[in-house]
Amino acid sequence: MIKVGIVGGTGYTGSELLRLIAQHPGAQVVAITSRNEDGLEVAKMFPALRGRLNLKFSDPAKTSLADCDVVFFATPHGVAMAQAPALLAAGVRVIDLAADFRIKDAAVFEKWYGMAHSAQDLLGEAVYGLPEVNRAAIRTARLVGMPGCYPTAMQLGFAPLLAQGHALVDESHLIADCKSGVSGAGRKAELGLLLAEASDNFKAYGVAGHRHLPETTQGLGAISGRSVGLNFVPHLVPMIRGILGTLYARILPEAMDVDFQTLYERHYHDEPFVDVMPAGSTPETRSVRASNMLRIAVHRPGAGDTLVVLVVEDNLVKGAAGQAVQCMNLMFGLAETSGLEQIAASP
Repeated sequence: MIKVGIVGGTGYTGSELLRLIAQHPGAQVVAITSRNEDGLEVAKMFPALRGRLNLKFSDPAKTSLADCDVVFFATPHGVAMAQAPALLAAGVRVIDLAADFRIKDAAVFEKWYGMAHSAQDLLGEAVYGLPEVNRAAIRTARLVGMPGCYPTAMQLGFAPLLAQGHALVDESHLIADCKSGVSGAGRKAELGLLLAEASDNFKAYGVAGHRHLPETTQGLGAISGRSVGLNFVPHLVPMIRGILGTLYARILPEAMDVDFQTLYERHYHDEPFVDVMPAGSTPETRSVRASNMLRIAVHRPGAGDTLVVLVVEDNLVKGAAGQAVQCMNLMFGLAETSGLEQIAASP
């Protein structure tokens, strides 16, 4: 049984980790930290876990995370980089769901996140936790930096176009128009996330530049082996969970005869958590709610030169906690799907 520690278990991502690992046949949460909730029974904060998890939150200063096999950080940016070196030295594997180990260039991280990186010596070792791209490296990793929710949708949506060894689309002008539910902003009291502010409303944000942009272009460039240009605009929609990405790519003249539906089906044929839907489909966020599944539909309007790729995922599961558990399974030699086969809840 894998002994799991969670740092920062009171937010949405932390609570999803608890929900998933409480149902996992090969893992058990043995420690969960929270300074503010020290001594509180987890099930009192999250009643859905009554009878499934008999554990209390504990102050990090009183918690021996070094006794764990793996520690997840579901914390604000900057926490994992401060604590990961000691855990790694103690032989504990680390999975960070924040941004501390996503971006390889410390200067780029510091520019977009506005803080100094205190563990730059670990950036070269950290493996980017996108299983469909980095499965082999994740299996042997000590330190995994999980992708953001938007970057997961964008990279998996564009990957089949970029992984062919030669260009099929204009890779310098990719476009991603993405919408997310309010849980993507985290569990916090903030004016724009109040019910009266977010409900019955729809708006773009981060148009001038979003911190997930450099992470995504880094990942897309690694997939293609070439520099990639991306215009990314996120939007906030009045729902709790889910991401819908509408991705656009201009097909090159020499690729006009490519069957892109077949290309995507072949690329993801053996992937347990990527579903390429039948031609003409329009996937909905509720088809992935509370599941680790990501669904893709490929369109070519009017048989023209523009490819439209629709991607849906649950931002808290495949976009965060579920994908992190998927990586844990790989790191410890378990079936990749272990504890992650929940069917989406609908309606």
